Order: sequence, then structure tokens, then C-alpha cells
Amino acid sequence: MSDCHKNKLIVALDVSTARQARELVQALQGAVGMFKIGARLFTGAGPDIVREITRSGSRVFLDLKFHDIPSTVAAAGAEATRLGVSLFNLHAAGGSEMMRRTVEAVSKTADAERIPRPSVIAVTVLTSAVAATLSETGISFSIEEQVRTLSLLAESCGMDGVVASAREIALVRAAIKREGFLVVTPGIRPSDSELDDQKRVMTPAEAINAGADYLVVGRPITGAKDPRQAAERIIDEMARVFA
Repeated sequence: MSDCHKNKLIVALDVSTARQARELVQALQGAVGMFKIGARLFTGAGPDIVREITRSGSRVFLDLKFHDIPSTVAAAGAEATRLGVSLFNLHAAGGSEMMRRTVEAVSKTADAERIPRPSVIAVTVLTSAVAATLSETGISFSIEEQVRTLSLLAESCGMDGVVASAREIALVRAAIKREGFLVVTPGIRPSDSELDDQKRVMTPAEAINAGADYLVVGRPITGAKDPRQAAERIIDEMARVFA
């Protein structure tokens, strides 16, 4: 199992307490590339759990999907930079000013304080959404059209990449020609896993084949009897694609 394969796997710490998160990090440290801290854990444990995990030597994807007025999101982006995360996201639907000002604030903070700059990525359409979800919120585009539109907007604002379902990876790759533009893909389910509340899903091999840079996996790993073994199975599946 090479580093390039395991570094593509982000494990979602979708748990309620710092203790639960700590146990998973200890079980998986060195076997996966990054840990995702989302709204559930951040609300329950606060920024200290982010600091604890980064200080342990692990990388963190802060998945709080910021969406507010531009000045508020830009300030939040600066604080995420100070927390030492490697990756964080905001909603592309917040618009161009929000995205541009956040990218500027992150770069300015990293340069001024001489700290690493995290990658800033934009959420396009959540993997739990279907066409009816967009329609009921007043969006007449198809999911594919909305993902393409928001991806192009994110690129034009200097974002480092997008969050998109595996089913839209090829669409994003066709639309965005910038080298190094990241596609982070949640909704990854091994073939023997339950879908839970995810709708637009793929297996790890399918997503890597489609061109994903990072795969986000939660319950198939964190809910397994042996999380490390479950993670290694997913990494082996990715490695077979490269082989």
C-alpha cells in the first residue's frame, strides 16, 4: 500500500465526542491521508479537536461548508488557516464575492503569519440531493448543469477545487482545464455497503477511474468492527485501478 494511494482517502469523523474521534484517529493514523471534521463533531467538541488532531501529525479537512456574507466567510477562512487545517470548504452558491474574498483572506493570513496555506474548495451540489431537491429550492437547472455552473464559477474565483459527487467528476474535468484543480468526492460506498442518506454514489474504484483526487468515506470505515482493516480494503481497491 503506497502513500499515494492512502493519501487519497479522507475518513469522515462523523461522531459526537472528542473521545470517539480520538479513538478513530488512533486506530487509523498512518493508514489514511486525512480526517474530515464536520458540523456534528465540531459542534460537539469545538476547535480543540482540530488542533489535537493536527498536532498529532494528521491532516484535517474542515467540512463546515461556510455560507454567509462575504466578510464573515472570509474571516472564518482566516481562522481555519490558523487552526492548521489542510483543506476546508464553503458553498459555491454563496457567490463570487464570498469566494474571492475568502481566497484572498486565506492567502494573506498564511503569508503574514508564515503558516501553511490550506486548500479552499467549493461545494457544488450535495450528494444527498436529487433533481427534486434543486427544484423545491427554486433552481431550474439539472444537477449536472448546476455542478458545471458552480465549478466554473469557483475556478474563476481562484478556488483550489470543488466538492462534487462521483457521478459529476467527468463533467467537472471536462469543464475545468486548470492543472491541479481538486475534485473531492464524498458519497463513496464499497459495493457491499449501505447507501444510508447518500443518493449519487460510486465505489472507490469507479471514483478513482473517473478522476477524483480525494475520496471521503465515513460509515463504511468508522462503523466497521476493524476500521483500519476496512480502510485498507478501500485503499487496496483504489490501488488496483492504478495497477
